[in-house]
Amino acid sequence: MPFYQKLGEIPHKRHIQFRREDGELYSEQVFGTAGFTGVTSNLYHYNSPTMVKDILGSVDVSPKIAVECNLKSRKLEGFNVKPGKDYLESRVPIMFNVDLTIELASPPKVEEEVFYKNSDQNETVFVHNGTGVLETMFGNMEFGEGDYLVIPKGIIYRFKFDSEDNRLLIVASRSPVFTPKRYRNNFGQLLEHSPFCERDFRTPNKLVVNNGMGDYLVKIRKNGMLHDYIYASHPFDVVGWDGYLFPYAFNIKDFEPITGRIHQPPPVHQTFESTGFVICSFVPRLFDYHPESIPAPYFHSNIDSDELLYYVDGDFMSRVGVKPGQLTLHPAGIVHGPHPGTIEASIGEKDSQETAVMVDTFKPLHLTQQALDIEYPEYYKAWVK
Repeated sequence: MPFYQKLGEIPHKRHIQFRREDGELYSEQVFGTAGFTGVTSNLYHYNSPTMVKDILGSVDVSPKIAVECNLKSRKLEGFNVKPGKDYLESRVPIMFNVDLTIELASPPKVEEEVFYKNSDQNETVFVHNGTGVLETMFGNMEFGEGDYLVIPKGIIYRFKFDSEDNRLLIVASRSPVFTPKRYRNNFGQLLEHSPFCERDFRTPNKLVVNNGMGDYLVKIRKNGMLHDYIYASHPFDVVGWDGYLFPYAFNIKDFEPITGRIHQPPPVHQTFESTGFVICSFVPRLFDYHPESIPAPYFHSNIDSDELLYYVDGDFMSRVGVKPGQLTLHPAGIVHGPHPGTIEASIGEKDSQETAVMVDTFKPLHLTQQALDIEYPEYYKAWVK
């Protein structure tokens, strides 16, 4: 999220002496992407962040193709994904292409001592169920149901859940996500017609500085492999930072829907954009107010994009037989739209109480075996009267 933030203690200029109480220098780290031309932040560590004591090994965690050329509408039961022993083992990849991986997770409430860094992908974690604290090298950030947690690649973090039943939708992408360009001016400020503003975004608000030395396991993902590194200094020893690159949260309930006299196209629901895909938020809203309007969406052809919908809450007026925690995939190349009877039933309705997250990709999605294991195989026939 490209606006300036700072937290903790920092010197009055970059790249100058900044000393601890014992006279030793803090270790300054420039954290950024795209070489030195992208957004960056400067972090000040109590100890050096480069002290590797041991490398224990690696394991392949890249998703595997079960269906490569999909031209079938599908429905998945996301809540059938079982918890693993911790957050990382709970992550289940269900679809992917060269731009992103879509995962489901039901992590347990455990006291995790392991730290994680995704050096391959930026992560957008949607919290369907669950509360807790996201602990990061930039500080702590509380989260709850409906939060998008945006974690840029390279950030060390771990989850601390307060709740038992936790459900996450994770979009891990090669490129970072940003707010749509049409909602920003030349300086990056969100404009008046944007469905959100800077006040809606939350950043880390508490630094818990741990300057301990010992053996700290950091699991680092790179090139589809998960590498176990043992560091000598605690990853969360940052005493201060400032800049434009950091984790942040945005709650789906803070998305202000754009409505009109007739049915609005899906881009009005867009929340984030990236290379190769967009993320949209469907939230409770008033329906169209033309006297002859049809609130249900029209049939449309996904010629250039696959459409994945994750159902969060409410009554999904254009679908029959879907409920929270389920996902539907409508692939590029075939027509899809409201289920039989829903168009006529929508006429005269005044509002919708549905909540859903949509991911539209511009390259076909491959399915994993984990996706097929939770599929309703007859969904593609749902439009037959």
